[in-house]
Amino acid sequence: MARTLNLGILAHVDAGKTSLTERLLYDTGVIDEIGSVDHGSTRTDSSALERRRGITIRSAVASFTVGTGDDAVAVNLIDTPGHPDFIAEVERALGVLDGAVLVLSAVEGVQAQTRVLMRSLQRLHIPTLLFVNKIDRAGADVGRVLAGVSRRLTPAAVAMAGTRRAGTRTAEVVPHGPRDAAFTARLAEVLAEHDDALLAAYVDGDLHAEHHHDRLRAALVAQVARAQVHPVFVGSAITGVGVGDLIAGVARLLPCAAGDPGAPVSGTVFAIDRGTASEKVAYVRLFAGTVRARDRLEHGVGGTGKVTALAVVEGSEPVRRQAVSAGQIAVLRGLADVRVGDPVGTAAPAGTASRPARLFAPPTLETVVEPAVRADAGALHAALTRLAEQDPLIGLRLDGTRREISVSLYGEVQKEVVAATLADEYGLEVSFRRSTTLCVERPNGRGEAVEVLRAAQNPFLATVGLQVQPAPAGTGVRFRLGVELGSMPSAFFTAVEESVRTTLQEGLHGWQVLDCTVTMTRSGYCARQSHAHGTFDKSMSSTARDFRQLTPLVLMSALSRAGTTVHEPVHRFHLEVPADTYGAVPPVLSRLRAVPEAPRPRDGDLVLDGILPAASVHALEQQLPGLSRGEGVFESAFDHYRPVTGRIPERPRTDDDPLHRKEYLLRVERRVRAQTVLHGTSRLA
Repeated sequence: MARTLNLGILAHVDAGKTSLTERLLYDTGVIDEIGSVDHGSTRTDSSALERRRGITIRSAVASFTVGTGDDAVAVNLIDTPGHPDFIAEVERALGVLDGAVLVLSAVEGVQAQTRVLMRSLQRLHIPTLLFVNKIDRAGADVGRVLAGVSRRLTPAAVAMAGTRRAGTRTAEVVPHGPRDAAFTARLAEVLAEHDDALLAAYVDGDLHAEHHHDRLRAALVAQVARAQVHPVFVGSAITGVGVGDLIAGVARLLPCAAGDPGAPVSGTVFAIDRGTASEKVAYVRLFAGTVRARDRLEHGVGGTGKVTALAVVEGSEPVRRQAVSAGQIAVLRGLADVRVGDPVGTAAPAGTASRPARLFAPPTLETVVEPAVRADAGALHAALTRLAEQDPLIGLRLDGTRREISVSLYGEVQKEVVAATLADEYGLEVSFRRSTTLCVERPNGRGEAVEVLRAAQNPFLATVGLQVQPAPAGTGVRFRLGVELGSMPSAFFTAVEESVRTTLQEGLHGWQVLDCTVTMTRSGYCARQSHAHGTFDKSMSSTARDFRQLTPLVLMSALSRAGTTVHEPVHRFHLEVPADTYGAVPPVLSRLRAVPEAPRPRDGDLVLDGILPAASVHALEQQLPGLSRGEGVFESAFDHYRPVTGRIPERPRTDDDPLHRKEYLLRVERRVRAQTVLHGTSRLA
């Protein structure tokens, strides 16, 4: 049986990633004709929307085999989006990869998204090859790109080939070999950085001879597997030159999947699609165990489902199987409640304990979605809920008072895609209000509050004490117990924690609260009470609902005492404009509250880096063509949050507003009465 390699193809938009995927499938015999991005005929960009726009929106899986017999490697190729608006798709794919190919353009070189992707690959220690594409295009300069790779991505890069006639349609690739003294010296130098024995041999001058090439090759394989060194291949996806060397490098240098087929099932859902009957189809990377048809699988938090059918991807289509084992990607049907990101099985996926909770920044824009026909509001909410199942970072926010639905997004292109998806797949015409920037709140200091059981102002059968304090940036929300775990039923602690996380979606100014630690400092409850004849008396017994409803009051009181500061998202930008147009740029950047660095000359242009509020990114993109005769190049990516200066932006609340106690209790009482009208009088009456 062939070994399995789950390979990701990643790139900045327009670097030629999807064209490379098509070439790989063609050269390995999976397809008979190469599809065209421009003509909308590629295999992995399968939706009508992807083909119309010529970009990848959803991750797609295809498969090909390299080699035969014991040397065969079955490669599951995961094509990911390149546009930064769809970075959430990339994040999910990274968690299931054994290796990656990061594609760069020989013309544009290292771009903003290239750097973001490389940093994430390095953080996860994913073995990565680089492929410099488009050597046949006018303006291709492989030497400049390699210098940019070394300076801006990684110094541990080794070019595996050179080129002839780069920048022309007759460009050729010249692979480096053991007789190439400069290549051997460079390879030895890079490998010696991570191998003391090689370093000693390198210092003694013993690694330059041709007969030491096998030793260097073995060290290269080992260090690529540890993500310490990154071989660089060159070529053209359009002409096919150099792609054969890349295919050989993938099979020879990247490590195949490991995992015990006999162990308990462990996997991760990285994509969800819909079948012809609108049923969920889950794409699951299996790290351990074997899944069979009709198996009952645990997934997510407390979810279970029976596998009604399973398949693996062969070529570009799923093929039914009776069992799928560790290392493979299983296409599962029957898990009705499964969501993207869910763990599958009883064991945690390998390596997830040390993996960062989030690799990329959250969305920084929010917009209200309105149906063209008012009566479609319910259908719109259901459709957006389905889209959020496929992309958890599309945060839905339902404002019951204003009857508005908001979604969080990465950019204006994603807004267009959501609109087109709703029209094509759900028959819903929608419009969007102007996008607003999504700010966050962070606590200023420590705050505490407590509500005690049976106190005059506490109508709930619960005691809850909470302390809020700041935590380091990027840590999110942490919930800790400052009381004994056995002091009350675990369901009550769960209710408090879930309520804490829900309540912090809207802080003192209405923005999500990040980077704080919430500690439960007091707890108390009324044990289950019953009458002499044994019937349960809920009016005298605490329930999880008591804790869910009391926690927001306590938490927001503690947060008010701590205080919060609203932070706005800030992007790092890279700007290139013709030198003779630069004079018009600084005033615009100043109006947009940018903080630029000193400009640098490059080939008749001036290059400028700096930081810019996310709220100003779209405005700069719109003004740049007029400022630069249409020749300007602008790239940006989220960098950090910074405190808002001037007027503090407020966001309308959508919850029961625990900041105002009297109104909160009235809203809760009305809801409780509605829920309990058939079961007796509410405790809050």
